Amino acid sequence: MKSSAFQPLILIVLGLLWFLKSSALLPDTTTLLALLLAASGIVLLVVDGLTKSTVVTAPMLMYAGVAVYLFDEDKLRLSHMLSLGMILLGLLMLIARSDRIPERRQRRVAGND
Repeated sequence: MKSSAFQPLILIVLGLLWFLKSSALLPDTTTLLALLLAASGIVLLVVDGLTKSTVVTAPMLMYAGVAVYLFDEDKLRLSHMLSLGMILLGLLMLIARSDRIPERRQRRVAGND
């Protein structure tokens, strides 16, 4: 029986992170979190396409990444970040109500081209 590759992969990832952190090549945790949030919003849009769910979730993830970065750099106060996030969320929820935005992405069935 073949064993799982999960443990060796975890060791490789942890070792790589440790090496990058100890050699000062890895950005600080807040910057890394901001980048991951923004990137996950972009990836969500690319993978799932434009749907009622992603039209709200993806921009909010990107906004969260930008807001975390600006907050960490002392360019944005917490009250500003939260109030702007509430406005953006409300606008995106109104946009998602549009009939032009599909409920879900249509899946292609193999062989029906």
